[in-house]
Amino acid sequence: MRWKRTIQLVDVHCEGEIGRLATGGVPNIPGKTIAEQLNYINTVDDSLRRFLCLEPRQGPLGSVNLLLPPKREGADAGFIILQADQAHAMSGSNSICVATALLETGIIEMKEPETVVMLDTAAGLVKATATCRDGRCERVELTMTPSFVLDLDVEVDTGTWGKVKVDLCYGGVFYAIADASAVGLTIDKANARELVAAGMALKDLINRTIPVVHPEIPEIRGVAYVMFRGDEPDGAVRTCTTMWPGRVDRSPCGTGSSANLATLHARGKAKIGDTFISRSTIGTEFRVGLKDVTTIAGRPAIIPTISGRAWTFGMTQVALDPFDPTAEGFAVTDVWGPQAGRYGEGYGANWVAER
Repeated sequence: MRWKRTIQLVDVHCEGEIGRLATGGVPNIPGKTIAEQLNYINTVDDSLRRFLCLEPRQGPLGSVNLLLPPKREGADAGFIILQADQAHAMSGSNSICVATALLETGIIEMKEPETVVMLDTAAGLVKATATCRDGRCERVELTMTPSFVLDLDVEVDTGTWGKVKVDLCYGGVFYAIADASAVGLTIDKANARELVAAGMALKDLINRTIPVVHPEIPEIRGVAYVMFRGDEPDGAVRTCTTMWPGRVDRSPCGTGSSANLATLHARGKAKIGDTFISRSTIGTEFRVGLKDVTTIAGRPAIIPTISGRAWTFGMTQVALDPFDPTAEGFAVTDVWGPQAGRYGEGYGANWVAER
């Protein structure tokens, strides 16, 4: 083989959402904190992200999580979420994938019946408590970073759907959350394409007109996702998080469920000790709990918990051939949807250029 570099991946999914973990061959990412490393990928050199997340090595579905040395005291591992559009600060489903992969591969020693793994993310320290039996993780509960509301019932003049009310909130990344009925839809697998189209349009409009920046972590800015919500007959919340380039999160979305819990608390509909079921578009579930209340930059905030399951299903090795003309990755509208037509060049090609 004439491979220049290789990266080893553990294949994992959480409640249907793929979140591979890059465990070997990950290059050094400049930055004194995970947030600085995230910012480096998003503003200086995203060639590694493009290599791992775009064709021909990856498709539109899922994420790749970069395993990094932790920066915060007390953390066992650090990681950054790479997706087709950019690197992201935090994800509940990916945190569950990472914790499960670390324990089931033996990178971190598994202790039964429970193992605690502290994860260093750009959004803060996340505690993952894994219930373990017979050498596998049966369930992982995350104590999430503080979630809060920026503004409730913000009216967005869409033209297509008239004025749509959205809640601007934070659950590890920023969300605009709207009732699915506001765009004339229900959350169902059959409506996924229409929900995605509405979500992408809303996200673009909001990010062009409303500045959104974390008050304490300036590297986290802009609405990352639009999540639609609906009520289930059994009291569960139905969720549909729409993601670039035009797909729905297969999981119930941990950061989105955290952000939505913050809206319930702000409206007086959730208190410390309450638990809810968050159900995905495909029917999988997270248990969502309100553990505590706090403040972020003087703003009321909550500490949510997210409980879900992940499964390892394989191991993959991807390689960089120094003569491969597609090393920087590509996306085509036939598979990736119309959003791919507006996908520009990367911020840099240092990782690829060093071949």
